[in-house]
Order: sequence, then structure tokens, then C-alpha cells
Amino acid sequence: DNPFATPVLCRPFDFGADIVVHSTTKYMDGHALQMGGVIVDSGKFDWTSGRFPEFTEPDASYHGLIYTKAFGKAAYIVKARVQLMRDLGCCQTPQGAFYINQGLETLPLRMERHCRNAEAVATFLAGHDKVESVCYPWLPDSHDKALAEKYLPKGCSGVISFSLKGGRDAGARFIDSLKMVSLQVHVADIRTCVLHPASSTHRQLSDEQLTEAGITPGMVRLSVGLENIDDLL
Repeated sequence: DNPFATPVLCRPFDFGADIVVHSTTKYMDGHALQMGGVIVDSGKFDWTSGRFPEFTEPDASYHGLIYTKAFGKAAYIVKARVQLMRDLGCCQTPQGAFYINQGLETLPLRMERHCRNAEAVATFLAGHDKVESVCYPWLPDSHDKALAEKYLPKGCSGVISFSLKGGRDAGARFIDSLKMVSLQVHVADIRTCVLHPASSTHRQLSDEQLTEAGITPGMVRLSVGLENIDDLL
């Protein structure tokens, strides 16, 4: 599941993944124009082990077709297209495909800027006296720093979470005080957006329930955009 890193920052096939999925609604589009998703098949997985009869036995809904015999390494992705997409109808519109493709053409440039901006913002927040903690793998003291250097050597994209001192009330005041940054459930946009779960998506939960779910009451999710870094800080 690679929508935050995108193929620009992480190449899962190089590390043994067989199938990768992306929400193209995120950085691949990048402009909050079009919903969508893609499946990328490496063609390396062995579907003939006996554990996947849907690939090795005749498909009655498709003239008795046996996908592994007919398509070999492409068995999975062909089945996804000709059977599952046929039945579920999850097909991108031509205009939607145009929007996604247009976003892909600038993806490498945008991801570089997202990473550099996010690194600067994360460093700023980590040194702020009103911030309790910052979760961003590229920070020097992150417990994920070694993994980030291995899997994400070009950067860790633009999504940060940080926890404000003062809990739920502090998080809500922070959101209400923003001028340029907007409150959005969406992430991975060219525009910077934030979410305070305790006062929005998870507001039905108590502080204790939030903590059990791994969300501090003062946690803010920040999706850093492409704006001037001085304006962001």
C-alpha cells in the first residue's frame, strides 16, 4: 500500500513485494481533482501452489478460462481486469484518467518539494515548546530512521503527525487559529491541510479510548503542501 511514498520515494518490488496498490487520489493526482486507485502486479507471484484455485481452475463466468494457463505471469492482473472490474464496475472515466495522468507527469518534482518542506516543518515542530512529540521517520531521533534510510532514501513524503501539549482543547484551538492551512480529511495535496482527530473524525471517543487507538488527544495530522516554507512555518 504505497500512496504516501509513491513510486518516486519507495519501490516495493525491489524489496520483495508482489502486488502494490495506490490511492491515486493522493499524490499521484496531487491536486484534489479526481478519486481513483490502481493495482500494480509484479508478475512474480506463483499462483499455482494449489492455494489459489480461482486462478488455476476454470472460471465458469468466463467460458471456462484458466488464468494461469492462458496468461502466465499476468494471471492476477488479467483476472482483476476482466472479471473483478467487470463485476464491480470500478473503472476510471476518461476525464478522470486524464487528470491522474496529468498529475503523474509532475509527480517527481512535487514529491521532492513535499519532502523538503515536510522535513523543515517536522524539524521546526520538534523544537517547539508547545509540541509534545513529532512522528516523522526522517527526524534524527525517530525510531524508524534506519528503516526510512533503507526504504525511503529520497524522503518520507509530506505527511506528519504531532501531538500538542494541552490535549484535546489545545488541538482544537490550533485548528481554529490557522489562516492559510485548511481543515481537511484529505491528505497528500499540493495545498497544506490538517486534521485534529479528537475534535473531528474521532470525537465520539474519550481520551482513554483515543490513547488505546494510538491517537493522543492533542494529535494533529499535517499534510505538508508545496507552499513557501517561510509561510508554512
